[in-house]
Amino acid sequence: MTASPTSSPTGAGVPDAGAATPPPGCPAHAGAVHLSGTEHRTDPMGLYERLREEYGSVAPVLVDGDLPAWLVLGYRENLEVVRTPNRFTRDSRHWGSFQRGEVAADSPLLPMIGWQPLAAFLDGDEHQRLRSAVTDSLGRLDRRGIRRHVTRYAEQLIAGFAADGEADLIEQFAEQLPMLVMTQLLGMPEEHGPRLVEATLDLVRGTETAYESNQFVVDTLQAQIPRKREQPGSDITSWLMTHPAELSDEEVVQHLRLLLAAANENTTVCLSNTLRLVLTDHRFRASLAGARMTLPDAVEQVLWDEPPSMVCPGRWATGDTELGGHSIKAGDMLLLGLASGNVDPAVRPDLNVPMHGNRSHLAFSSGPHECPGQDIGRAITETAVDVLLAALPGIHLAVEDKELEWVSSWHSRHLTALPVQFPARQPVARAAEAEVPGAAAGAVAGAVAGAVAGSRPAATPAASSAASRAAAPSATPAAPAASAAPAPAPDAAAPAAPKRPWWRRLPLLRSRG
Repeated sequence: MTASPTSSPTGAGVPDAGAATPPPGCPAHAGAVHLSGTEHRTDPMGLYERLREEYGSVAPVLVDGDLPAWLVLGYRENLEVVRTPNRFTRDSRHWGSFQRGEVAADSPLLPMIGWQPLAAFLDGDEHQRLRSAVTDSLGRLDRRGIRRHVTRYAEQLIAGFAADGEADLIEQFAEQLPMLVMTQLLGMPEEHGPRLVEATLDLVRGTETAYESNQFVVDTLQAQIPRKREQPGSDITSWLMTHPAELSDEEVVQHLRLLLAAANENTTVCLSNTLRLVLTDHRFRASLAGARMTLPDAVEQVLWDEPPSMVCPGRWATGDTELGGHSIKAGDMLLLGLASGNVDPAVRPDLNVPMHGNRSHLAFSSGPHECPGQDIGRAITETAVDVLLAALPGIHLAVEDKELEWVSSWHSRHLTALPVQFPARQPVARAAEAEVPGAAAGAVAGAVAGAVAGSRPAATPAASSAASRAAAPSATPAAPAASAAPAPAPDAAAPAAPKRPWWRRLPLLRSRG
């Protein structure tokens, strides 16, 4: 796993955390950058450019456990990797670190890289069998139906904060909407949506109840099988179960879980980034208002500049080969640098030139494993932004763009909050809301309030009604419980303090940290 002599590491950029002494021949032996280090967390794009200047289109890096890998930085090199599965497989059982017993049993890499019998980890005939079931099922979705679901839930969520004149579009909108829509596309009961939103957020945040939340998601999906066997519908679950590929019940459940996780995380980030763009970039607001640029154009620009996944794991070399002037050994892991490939000077010499209508970015990868649900993500994002801008004219960012904060991992980067202000208004009942049972609509509002408060939603009459029905004998699993301290009773004699906009507290909170 040595770099070519013409581009050998110089030792610059040693991670701030100490690395274990690697075996001779590994990229880490020459002082490779750690993707869990401070530099990648604080300025990933700057790091990619430094690595590109130092190593070229492929750079040696370290991941959790000080394990060596190659980060593919070049646009063409990324395409070369994803389009030649005979050289670079998705089957992680080829990983040399696995075979040498170097991966810890509790490694945080395992949920994303550990082999599973899914289409995402297979190549060849078995991959084609499973993927055909997924792509065929997604292809049967009515695009207008997707947009109706998005519009309905977006209007419900907006109604929950429209009268406040302020909101956090991450917690109160972007983190809620994709999962609510996906539960409908999977043919799940209305009342499942809010509870799955809570459980998924719990998983993403890694709280102490994350294990219970994960089990709730799995149990909920497993309950779909007998329900849809008895009452099939026009939904992804029913289509997977009846596809000619003859997926087993376990294969159906695991692919539903993969679809939920991927669609929720990627669409949430894409929606968040698109919202930030139209609220902060005056060029885009002016273009949208002047009809010189469509909202789909804006989404594609975001996918070029800020793809939901910056780094995508992974591919593994099936034999000794060469890539970007570097010697790649059999069993080496390659990480797809989607964000770095999108800004490769070889294809984008001037990043200020808009990419209107150009879908040749790497945001959804390419080749046999290209994201099959990308059009769903686009539909959710475009429709959600359109509904929000129409519902809240005058909406604007409540803080300076530079005050927004991001959180990064080795593979992604997303906003922690997107505070906005707008003229307060009372929500107006829409025709779409009439399609939603009152209990489900109340549960959506309750889930939003609970997520923003950082606890489970307080019971509302509508939500209680939904909960009581769910408690009846059925195959629906119970949502994981979480404790919440009761709010103190207000002092009737004390005058009401003027409400201070929550977003004004952000600088104070940061200064205390």
